[in-house]
Amino acid sequence: MKKILTIAGSDSSGGAGVQADIKTITAHKMYAMSAITALTAQNTKGVSAVSAVSGEFVFAQIKAVFDDIVPDALKIGMLFNAGIIEAVRKALLENNAKNVVCDTVMIATSGAKLLEDDAIAALWGLFELSSVITPNAAEASVLSGFQVRDIATQKDAAKAIYERCGTAVLVKGGHLNATDILWDGQSFSEFKGELIATKNTHGTGCTLSAAIACALAAGLELKSSVAHAKDFISKAIGWSEQIGQGCGAIDHYFNIPKLI
Repeated sequence: MKKILTIAGSDSSGGAGVQADIKTITAHKMYAMSAITALTAQNTKGVSAVSAVSGEFVFAQIKAVFDDIVPDALKIGMLFNAGIIEAVRKALLENNAKNVVCDTVMIATSGAKLLEDDAIAALWGLFELSSVITPNAAEASVLSGFQVRDIATQKDAAKAIYERCGTAVLVKGGHLNATDILWDGQSFSEFKGELIATKNTHGTGCTLSAAIACALAAGLELKSSVAHAKDFISKAIGWSEQIGQGCGAIDHYFNIPKLI
């Protein structure tokens, strides 16, 4: 059985973060492990509070996993501050981690900040150890220094970010055009989707990056892994149901027959 470690924040409403990652990994019939970086008080309407875990304890969680169960892939989500980022980077280096998917969570869909301003600079050292990073348009705008608004600027941003960290970049266009752009240092790949008329998109970024990690663990190369994850997230959104009063969660178990 393939083993996946998610390093991310906890979502009390179950739609995003570690909870979404574990659902995704389970749906792939793989073994899920977790290192919690922060606790969030949130629901489908937004994030109301964040309590960060110390960098030392984040490192201890990751070390405990590697000392016993070596992951076949890692997904990194919310890190919140520079201390946690440095702890994760140290853990990846010491354990020679492979198949690392870094989902640069900076701002929640509701607008809540999930990364402190002074932590952005620390992210670049983590990107260098990753197999692929997966910023959305807003995050790619911050990282590249210019506004990402269409496919052309998605490509420009992917190249600009790659030139700084040397890691493959997938700039997501879910809120723009449903097209994700991958730059691997040599060529662009476009992964097209359809804009689905639903507000139930809570946890889409977490799920996509976790699905990429699962595919890499299974032995797929990067482009095929992204294509698989794109198909997975599209189906999960299409099968979503309204849960809660706000931005509802997607359906990670769309391929499992429902009891009723």
